[in-house]
Amino acid sequence: MRLAVADRLALADLVHLYAAAVDDRRFGDVVELFTETAELRLPDSPRSLEPSRVHHGRPGVYAAMEALSGVERTQHAIVGEVYAAQPDPDYALGRITCDAHHWSRRNGEVTDVVWHLRYDDEYVRTPLGWRIHGRALTVNAIETRPVRALRPAAQADPATAAAPSAPSTAPLTTGTRRPGPPPGTP
Repeated sequence: MRLAVADRLALADLVHLYAAAVDDRRFGDVVELFTETAELRLPDSPRSLEPSRVHHGRPGVYAAMEALSGVERTQHAIVGEVYAAQPDPDYALGRITCDAHHWSRRNGEVTDVVWHLRYDDEYVRTPLGWRIHGRALTVNAIETRPVRALRPAAQADPATAAAPSAPSTAPLTTGTRRPGPPPGTP
């Protein structure tokens, strides 16, 4: 049994929207990517690398996201995605691998704590599209690295934050040009 291409693309979009919203600190948007009754299972890192703490519903997901407020910046790099159809066409499973960077500044020093992790996901199709119904985060390894420089985190402006399904439509910055041959090139 295989997922339809449109469903596979929608699930991939959901996973990447989650990563982008977490990195942009748009926790309200993160919550909207979950069902009302979702479970988010997280490890008690670094004591435990297996999922051991359960957060229930959207309020639980939001509370879990707020734990990132002590980290100056994050970057979630999705490095692998596998999706599996189920007999119920409105239900699917996913296994997502990710390298999650957590940059913190203490006493003028910047540290990158990298979690090499796996999400085991359950997805449900809702009237608003696919949503995460269950997510279990397992950490495979943790690295700590010194960092030479860190760009300050931008503060999310709720009035201008992109909707969860909207791409960035900001114009190119001054001094840049669109890709292609230089002007005047035949």
